[in-house]
Amino acid sequence: MADWQSAFAELQRGAEEILLEEELIAKLKEGKPLKIKAGFDPTAPDLHLGHTVLINKLRSFQQLGHEVIFLIGDFTGMIGDPTGKNVTRKPLTREDVLANAETYKEQVFKILDPAKTTIRFNSQWMEELGASGMIKLASSQTVARMLERDDFKKRYANGQPIAIHEFLYPLVQGWDSVALESDVELGGTDQRFNLLMGRELQKGQGQRPQTVLMMPLLEGLDGVQKMSKSLGNYIGITDSPSDMFGKIMSISDDLMWRYYDLLSFKAIEEIALYKEQVAGGTNPRDIKIALAKEIIARFHDEAAAEAAHHEFIQRFQKNAIPDEMPEFTFEAGTEGMAVANLLKEAALVASTSEAMRMIKQGAVKMDGEKVADQKAIFNSLQEAVFQVGKRKFARVTLS
Repeated sequence: MADWQSAFAELQRGAEEILLEEELIAKLKEGKPLKIKAGFDPTAPDLHLGHTVLINKLRSFQQLGHEVIFLIGDFTGMIGDPTGKNVTRKPLTREDVLANAETYKEQVFKILDPAKTTIRFNSQWMEELGASGMIKLASSQTVARMLERDDFKKRYANGQPIAIHEFLYPLVQGWDSVALESDVELGGTDQRFNLLMGRELQKGQGQRPQTVLMMPLLEGLDGVQKMSKSLGNYIGITDSPSDMFGKIMSISDDLMWRYYDLLSFKAIEEIALYKEQVAGGTNPRDIKIALAKEIIARFHDEAAAEAAHHEFIQRFQKNAIPDEMPEFTFEAGTEGMAVANLLKEAALVASTSEAMRMIKQGAVKMDGEKVADQKAIFNSLQEAVFQVGKRKFARVTLS
């Protein structure tokens, strides 16, 4: 076990809030392995880097010698977490939950050490609790207390329905902490109410209350909104190495440091040295390349990271066209095919209006030459390479 000061500094890194800090310090001073819990409802099996912020912190605890419990909420997943929602979430079937859980395990073990990770399912104790136990658990809290939660409060004020089973979610998450006798629980800042519920229920059962460590929600590529697949500003951990590299290189220099704090496994001292180098004139691009390669190596391998770096240099610094790209063959018809339609059909843009906008911005090229005419019509093409922005390419044949 590391000395408590350096351990606390590492655990505090990137954390939004620790409740209570003095409790965590006291627990670390004991020099004993702590039970570290983080719960995941396997509702979306494809993770992006935003999801890994919490898992990275679990890894930090793991490397300090603590017992990491990766809790898969197969029981709570069938309730549906209401956090941040303004409508009742559709519960998953048991088959959905178990299938997603398997995918979850495959993905998280790219970060956590499987030999040092305990996987638990909360159905184990929740099903044993039974109906009478659930009613007793529900009696420990009031409706007024539940309506202190921001999302419930808003829905109630707006006259939107709240199903009774949704009140059970924070109670069940809290009871997980009782069942596991957890010393520390990790969660996002949006989970504050549920995390504190664990402390309350543990106190009610005569246990030492868990320390709550909340991690921030990672900003997406735009640097404004939280990373989300629905917003399209995400880096998926199953993205191809070249996509990962391009996306990381597209973030702002300021956001790069945020990603270093929350996503990198490099030591705090090493990141501080990078900041000194940039302040001394080093190009931030070089530091960003190091981050991109680190993350690609984590989810793919070192060779893939080097190849993605090489491809990036070829494509973006020398304006080379990649060897591999999607290929399409379209029928021009008697009237030909408008460039906006062609770009949309080749999946280079989401809509013809976006195509028009990209052409106007000078972001569309055909065989390396800018396309300036928004109304251009093509009657035939033989393997023409279309490019939109820096990263999207397609080879198109039009007959």
